[in-house]
Amino acid sequence: MALVITLVTNFVSEKAKIGKNVRIWHFAYVGDNTEIGDNVKIGSLAHVDYNVKIGENTMIEGMVYIPPLSRIGKNVFIGPAATLTNDPYPASKKMIGVTIEDGAVIGSRAVIKAGVTVGKNSVVAMGAVVTKDVPSDTVVVGVPAKIKYSREEYDKKKKNWESS
Repeated sequence: MALVITLVTNFVSEKAKIGKNVRIWHFAYVGDNTEIGDNVKIGSLAHVDYNVKIGENTMIEGMVYIPPLSRIGKNVFIGPAATLTNDPYPASKKMIGVTIEDGAVIGSRAVIKAGVTVGKNSVVAMGAVVTKDVPSDTVVVGVPAKIKYSREEYDKKKKNWESS
């Protein structure tokens, strides 16, 4: 008996709408009826499920999970292995996605509960577990995530770090 190995590097549904200049890296999945804006990057091993919308200029790193019904804004960064959820009471028949508004940053290995909105220009720290909405222009850290400081303070710290 002959062994046949089929290597599939990506699976992008024929029903997905993909914008211009989109880069989808190795072993990534994009489901049915998903809409991806222009200039989006999706990293290796990422899973973007069905009925997801992703705005332009967004970067999704490797091993990220984005469940059905999620909405990701423009100019968003989602760090490696971050997980969004869509079932607040597993395993139920009713689902709700996560909303991440324009300009937000989601750190590596953050977990965001179903139904949560991460506000415009906010930052979720690496490893944070977000169980409630995150207001715009704030930084949340910890388990469970709590407001630590403003986005303005975050940007100042980032600028100091980059210039040292």
